[in-house]
Amino acid sequence: MKTKYLYALLGLFLIVFIGCTDNDATENGVGRLTIQLTDAPFPLDLISEANVTIYKIEARQKDDTEDDSFMENEGNMEDESEDMHDGTSIVVLMEEEMTINLLDLTNGVTENLVNTEIPAGTYDQVRVYAKGINVVMNDDEGTTYDLKVPSGEQSGIKIKIKPALTIAGGLSSDLLLDFDVSRSFVPRGNIRDMSKFNGFNFKPVIKVSNMATAGTLAGVVTSSADGTALEGVQVTVSRDGEEITSSFTDETGAYMIMGLDSGIYDVTADIDGFDPKTEAGIEIFASNKTIIDFSL
Repeated sequence: MKTKYLYALLGLFLIVFIGCTDNDATENGVGRLTIQLTDAPFPLDLISEANVTIYKIEARQKDDTEDDSFMENEGNMEDESEDMHDGTSIVVLMEEEMTINLLDLTNGVTENLVNTEIPAGTYDQVRVYAKGINVVMNDDEGTTYDLKVPSGEQSGIKIKIKPALTIAGGLSSDLLLDFDVSRSFVPRGNIRDMSKFNGFNFKPVIKVSNMATAGTLAGVVTSSADGTALEGVQVTVSRDGEEITSSFTDETGAYMIMGLDSGIYDVTADIDGFDPKTEAGIEIFASNKTIIDFSL
């Protein structure tokens, strides 16, 4: 069971379920916003805990006349020099400290962060304010590394929504913010040699996907020898030779990757001791789940 939790490290998903129900979609132009938190697996068996405190979440409402041509960096995160623009307003969605151990979340399990009314309009940015991020090693001393959050406490981690998301009466939208921790938490030194390891650098890389145009990939990986479930298999999704994202199977052999834009992908399952296997030309459909099982 502990091994399962270790695979859950450092992939922070903020799944934003934004919905205007019939009761909420009234003439006053107010909808309802719900935000949930889940993880994306990361194979770091030396980790015992990964904790993060989220204490505020905001959304930026975009004026229709605003120029949308400013620069973005990798992962749809805005350049640090970009802040509030003329013609925009910031809506506070949540302002309450929530400390979460990411290892408690895996394969679609979520933590509710926000459930609030939100003015109708077009939103082009989400800001996540975080602090208290630390990693606890799986050693006898429980060595803890406290991580600095660049701008996470001052101006928030700013994530661009592109195309911008429109909230209107009767509209239900799902927005997935994929916190890619495999690239965001960078080990300083050789993590396998503690004498040459000095913690992590935190450089958040976040990808945003509109779930109205994105789908989910899921399946089970088993051994062809005896049909037993394989835990810890890395499942990698690629397009045109470029890795998009990856996940790992749990103790039941199951995996789930959410927030994939509709399109054609190659999917590879790989684990030490088995021959890797690739399924090419897998089509992901918007708002649907595609099931791909592997036998290694």
